[in-house]
Amino acid sequence: MILKKTSLSNPIDEKIAWARHYYKEFGDNLLKEKRLVDLLAHLKTAVVASRKEMAMTGIVEVCRRCEQEEGGSCCGAGLENRYDGWLLLINLLLGVKLPKTKQQTGSCFLLGKNGCLLMARHVICINYLCKKITDLIDPRIIMELREKESEEVNTLFILHENIKPVLRKWTST
Repeated sequence: MILKKTSLSNPIDEKIAWARHYYKEFGDNLLKEKRLVDLLAHLKTAVVASRKEMAMTGIVEVCRRCEQEEGGSCCGAGLENRYDGWLLLINLLLGVKLPKTKQQTGSCFLLGKNGCLLMARHVICINYLCKKITDLIDPRIIMELREKESEEVNTLFILHENIKPVLRKWTST
């Protein structure tokens, strides 16, 4: 089996189908690779830490109000186009159930009723803070959040780069 290409320019449903296909074919094997398992565990820990920090700073509440009460958020339609098949595959390996349909009109395909459906998110989704938040939250608190986020982003990058050669090795023969 030759690894099919996936591109950022593909529609989200095609990227999700790509990720599901390779998860179904190789997910069990990928989850036996010690390096990948260790990175997935480290990523989970980093995600929990950065999201906990976001909640403690009040950012989660500001975002919730913006989405539910003010009619919009940074999780707008089209943001899902920044996701590639590899990042979606990582989410499947983390136990995330990828959506089959968009849950909210005018929003990102990957946004659910209670926020992002993904555990492993694109760097823009991790790092972006709007002006409302940066005006409300003390810069020292944002710096502490950035420390937690950097661990998440770095681990995600390393995992992203480590999963590719493993899967390519199995699909090149």
